[in-house]
Amino acid sequence: MSRTQRTLGLARSLFIYHAIPGRQNRLRNIYRQFVSAGDLVFDLGAHVGNRTRAFNALGCRVIAVDPHPDCVLILTTLFGHSPRIDILPSAVSETVGHVALSISERHPTLNTIDPEWQNDREQDPRFGAIQWNHTLDVPSTTLDALVDSYGLPAFVKIDVEGAEPRILNGLSHRLPALSFEYLPGSIGNARTCINRLSALGTYRFNWSPGESYQLASAQWLDRTTFESVLTTTTGQVESGDIYAILDKT
Repeated sequence: MSRTQRTLGLARSLFIYHAIPGRQNRLRNIYRQFVSAGDLVFDLGAHVGNRTRAFNALGCRVIAVDPHPDCVLILTTLFGHSPRIDILPSAVSETVGHVALSISERHPTLNTIDPEWQNDREQDPRFGAIQWNHTLDVPSTTLDALVDSYGLPAFVKIDVEGAEPRILNGLSHRLPALSFEYLPGSIGNARTCINRLSALGTYRFNWSPGESYQLASAQWLDRTTFESVLTTTTGQVESGDIYAILDKT
């Protein structure tokens, strides 16, 4: 893969995630339901920083974590001057150490540390144009280690291309609120994440389909009800984000 194609892939991501009108406003509107100025937020899989940008605009203290050197460079360029943002060049998994990061230079949003997820996507016609070109050995931390270093966050956003279960396996704290990505062809991953959260505490769930940045249900759903939603057409049509809030009652 040439440097030109690699640059084009990153430029495409920058355009999609930063230049589309109204996208930032929609992100801020959904996140202000979970955070306020001064809150600590972890952005895991920060990529080119559109979610970090939204949290920063809401006045949050943001720990932006991404393992890819090009993404780290972009994050540093965009936010390195901000006193409220720390940029951590690392993957997040269930252990502290190093992991192999599979890289798609033409589609840098799909870098992954999960070989099983990658293999499944290679068999999925919807991902037919995606190629993972090479791997990098990158440092890895855990959610528990991040909490030890920075404190318990008010919100954690997780978008790590299949490694969401690994991240939650490295967590022993009850998070007040979080989101994680789901794919129609990988609902098993979503169930694994729901099971893990439910082992830590009682959570209620909602979801935001596609790039709507709006919660699909007017009510927060218990685990059983929400899992039934995932098996319907609603859960199988498009990807999106699952939101979870800790039930404190």
